Amino acid sequence: MGEALGAVMQIGVYGTGYLGTVMAACLADFYPPVVAFDDDTARVLALAEGDLPFYEKNLKEMVRRNLRNGHMSYCTEMAPFARKSQLIYFAADSAAYIEEIALKLAAESAPATIFVITTPVPVGTAGRVERRLADAGRKMMVVSQPLFLTEGCAVEDFNWPDRIVLGTSSHHAVSSLKQIYRPLVMRGVPLIVTNHATAELVREASTAFVATKISFINELAALCEHVNADAVDLAMALGLDKKIAPRCLQPGAGFGGPFVEAEMDSLAQLAAGCGVSLRILSAAREVNQSYPERVVEKLARMVEPVAGKQVGMLGLAFKPHTSSVASSSSIDLTRRLLARGAHVRAYDPAAMPEARAELDGDILYCETAYDAAQDADALIVSTGWPEFRTLDFQRIKSLLRNPLIVDTKNLLDGTRLRTLGFQYIGVGRA
Repeated sequence: MGEALGAVMQIGVYGTGYLGTVMAACLADFYPPVVAFDDDTARVLALAEGDLPFYEKNLKEMVRRNLRNGHMSYCTEMAPFARKSQLIYFAADSAAYIEEIALKLAAESAPATIFVITTPVPVGTAGRVERRLADAGRKMMVVSQPLFLTEGCAVEDFNWPDRIVLGTSSHHAVSSLKQIYRPLVMRGVPLIVTNHATAELVREASTAFVATKISFINELAALCEHVNADAVDLAMALGLDKKIAPRCLQPGAGFGGPFVEAEMDSLAQLAAGCGVSLRILSAAREVNQSYPERVVEKLARMVEPVAGKQVGMLGLAFKPHTSSVASSSSIDLTRRLLARGAHVRAYDPAAMPEARAELDGDILYCETAYDAAQDADALIVSTGWPEFRTLDFQRIKSLLRNPLIVDTKNLLDGTRLRTLGFQYIGVGRA
């Protein structure tokens, strides 16, 4: 490993939020040493002790291991961080002030430093960064590298990507990044080199396509409920078609996450500015936004009126294995229940601190799933945490005022629950 003369490159990661922490920890496994920068001293001190302010499956263990092995460290001073880094990943959770940050880093760094933009940015951002650097007389190579990390399995997605996309005109930058990603390239992961605009558009287009796929199966699930078809079997049969594939084809999934809405907004604005109508994207977003209301209507048909009812909520994160509630359908569903006058008892293994910051109203945060079920008129499975499958449902039944389960993720065994005496309502299932 190393540069042309065999020296090992020093990698820097700008940002220690969700994206920066994932990047630094994963890169430290591939190509140590890695230094992560943030001017928030309190955050950095906590991270240097291995304390993460959010939950992401397997990430804390990876951070602590790499800190212990000396493969990664933290820095709060920009000048030494920039001077020592031959390759800097911009991995802040927001692209705000990216041009100004690039100029500050370039002012301190060596001329051949590579600036890799991994934060989701609107199409055209890398080009503007390059022009600002050129106008200021700074020689920094800019690369657009869209990442396709899914909250809840970000470490796995980084280590086992479907492809690596690099947007740049610099052969030296491509060669350097190939060294870093050598374990992936040697494993056969495709590496695509293109221009900035294409690389930036790949990320937004990929998000939009997944959103469309999820909305499509959710609309078919609604049809299944009217014609006595099974949406889970339908999705399985569709997914086995190589032209379609099974991932993100589960009815009830919904889409969300910290970057999704911003990316789709950015893509829609780009298209509108070019006079292009993305009607399929608009329809997919409309379907996704209407999904929580469909769940409320299902519940209302069983426990009308919703007002005054106790409703247990199992799950608040937008998906399992993460603490993120960004664009979470579970949060939206909770808000709609509260708006109808329901009293909500909520439990989530990881997301309750973030949910507290998002939700207002008559909501009780519970310590266990069983506490959420206590005296509830209905229990809603709103996030597909695997641990919910292994609950003691005999105990759950004894706690519920009314043995009704609405499973928005088709997570549970509906046949078994009906045998136990529950009213079980899934998505797109008879």
